[in-house]
Amino acid sequence: MSIIKYNPSLIDDIFDDFWGGNLPTRSSISRNIPAVDIYDDKENIYIDCSLNGISPEDVSCEIENGILTLKGNSEKKKEIDEKNYYRKEISMGGFMRQIALPVEVDSDKAEAVFNKGLLKITVPKSEKTKAKKIDIKH
Repeated sequence: MSIIKYNPSLIDDIFDDFWGGNLPTRSSISRNIPAVDIYDDKENIYIDCSLNGISPEDVSCEIENGILTLKGNSEKKKEIDEKNYYRKEISMGGFMRQIALPVEVDSDKAEAVFNKGLLKITVPKSEKTKAKKIDIKH
């Protein structure tokens, strides 16, 4: 017996087939929410956001009260009625994603770089949240 790797879109396809495609699925709910990776080191929080097909001029990024807000808009192309879509998953139009940052940050020193569809945001941790070495007296 072979093991089948978990594939959420496969599960969605099964439910679409069973229920006639009338129920919202994970993939349909999250279409306008860009995927992110969030990680850190001793000095910074890093957020990588996948924005394929979106121009950097159409994206805004701001941090307020420990919340990172990403907003953007991708060109909405007119769908062609003659196309016989079997599946329509490429979403166009506006999006917004808000992420609560896990620690206090120095938002004045945040940087964002857009390269080949990936937005990389670097936000320094606040001095208050950085680990401090404590000397032990003896």
